[in-house]
Amino acid sequence: MNEVIPIAWWQALLAVVDEGGYAQAAEALGKSQSAVSYSIQRLEDRLGLRVFKTEGRRAVPTPAGQVLLQRARLLVDHARNLESAAQELAAGRESLLRVAVDALLPEWLLLQALAEFGAGCVSTRIEVLETVLSGTDEALMRREADLVVTSRIPQGFSGEPLMRVRFVAVAAPGHPLHHLGRPLEWADLRQHRQLVVRDSGTRRLDAGWLDAEQRWTFSHMASSIRAACAGLGFAWYPELRIRDELADGRLRPLQLAEGRHRYATLYRIFARPEFPGPACQELAGILERLTRSQAGDAAIRD
Repeated sequence: MNEVIPIAWWQALLAVVDEGGYAQAAEALGKSQSAVSYSIQRLEDRLGLRVFKTEGRRAVPTPAGQVLLQRARLLVDHARNLESAAQELAAGRESLLRVAVDALLPEWLLLQALAEFGAGCVSTRIEVLETVLSGTDEALMRREADLVVTSRIPQGFSGEPLMRVRFVAVAAPGHPLHHLGRPLEWADLRQHRQLVVRDSGTRRLDAGWLDAEQRWTFSHMASSIRAACAGLGFAWYPELRIRDELADGRLRPLQLAEGRHRYATLYRIFARPEFPGPACQELAGILERLTRSQAGDAAIRD
């Protein structure tokens, strides 16, 4: 049986590429440069091929090295996840749980889930990252979250559906769009200021903008909702996010001739699907139960 190549050799390979050279890799790994060079040499001897070539004073991956580099990154990430999962199991629960939540999920529902989780788990600290559009993707890709609730499933991940979100176009009762005396067309909306929420990621996606002549952009949905209540524009909001404003009349649905509702699906994604920690699984289970219950209530109201 062939001997398994030590994970440290693959780590050395990645470090040389990521840090830009043997000396930088040695510093990043806390090893001597000779130890890094030895690991690469042993790796090449074991594989029977060259993984680096010299260009000037730089070590550049060979074509074979490029292929191995991609596989090595997956292998090292998998090993780190396994080690982290083992530590969490040994401790009973994770000491820290990072959750990235798209703004489409109602705040009150998230807080209800956190309250239930916190009542039974006082030892796990929670960090909540509130995101919009591609910001949720980036939190997942950068491993800044363990549990993600998002309307978008990035490539390479799988998600479990949580709930269907219905959007409704609304404005304050005194807004001119409520007083045209006829069903509204898209052209009517484009003549008025639309309120939108900024993508919290670097891609700056525009979702739902109607190319209105005026647009005001907010970083947080709560600020946008307050602006709409103040009569500063119209907007599309998740119906469950504005249930109080609709109930007390601060916002009213716009009477559109067509397309009165839009829909999106929220998904639950584990950053480490093979090794979600106990606390991560517990909070995910609470969210799944609460959102299923909410979806059932919405179906009854519809």
